Amino acid sequence: MKVAFLGTGLMGLPMAQKLLEANVELIAYNRTPEKLEPLKAAGAEVVTKPYQAIRAADCVILMLTNAAAIYSVLLSDRSSQAVAGRSIIQMGTITPTESREIRDAVVAAGGEYIEAPVLGSIPEAKAGNLIVMVGARQEQYQRYLELFKYFGPEPLLVGSVGTAAALKLGLNQLIASQTAAFALSLSFVQRYGIDVDALMYVLRQSALYAPTFDKKLARMLDGNYANPNFPTKHLMKDIDFFIDEAKTVGLNVSSIEGVRKVLDMAIKMSFAHEDYSSIFAAIKSGEN
Repeated sequence: MKVAFLGTGLMGLPMAQKLLEANVELIAYNRTPEKLEPLKAAGAEVVTKPYQAIRAADCVILMLTNAAAIYSVLLSDRSSQAVAGRSIIQMGTITPTESREIRDAVVAAGGEYIEAPVLGSIPEAKAGNLIVMVGARQEQYQRYLELFKYFGPEPLLVGSVGTAAALKLGLNQLIASQTAAFALSLSFVQRYGIDVDALMYVLRQSALYAPTFDKKLARMLDGNYANPNFPTKHLMKDIDFFIDEAKTVGLNVSSIEGVRKVLDMAIKMSFAHEDYSSIFAAIKSGEN
């Protein structure tokens, strides 16, 4: 099986590299050609047009920024003509509504569509320890199970197309809310002159503890948000997706709308391209 990989950014690059390490025949495309150089050096075929990759492959993996990018790269006139007979596996973060609409467009073009968003960041992608969530038919899941296992050891079939996209957004909402809650508590105890070690000592022994708190603590205390695994602007994008979808199913989104305001403040403070733990800087600023 020859795999086309479209989108080799922060997450796409290490994921594509995992396929090359497994000796999967790979053809890659990225809108910024320079980002393909590590894959080319590792033995991948690289192309300058997406339709060239789609046409040459049996299976097409998408790791693109958003639905607009997917339509541009996959479903433009020339690319959509190459989709017929291909399996399209969408692994980025988009909304359930968008995923189902893209499925319908792919099927209309003569292809088949599977969604398989992942939870985890660059270290997990490099190690092949991502959590892969699949929205597909049982037969499709089984057919591509070994491919999914290159990215994570236990791919989960969630349900039909749309369900895995919804699960991913629900989890990303938790990332934002959990990080904001920890950042606020950390800022609060600091303002009262309490040793951070005391906070962490109690927290680690309690049911409140989550490993992400320790992962983000040093960044927050040092104010070092460079070299992100997940930039603030990307988390903001996912939260906007979540709020829109949650409203359509009648949920109260007041809590996450508050977190969104803090993310927006972090972006205004020039942390858009920095790690999302920069939410701490926005909270410390005291601005509303």
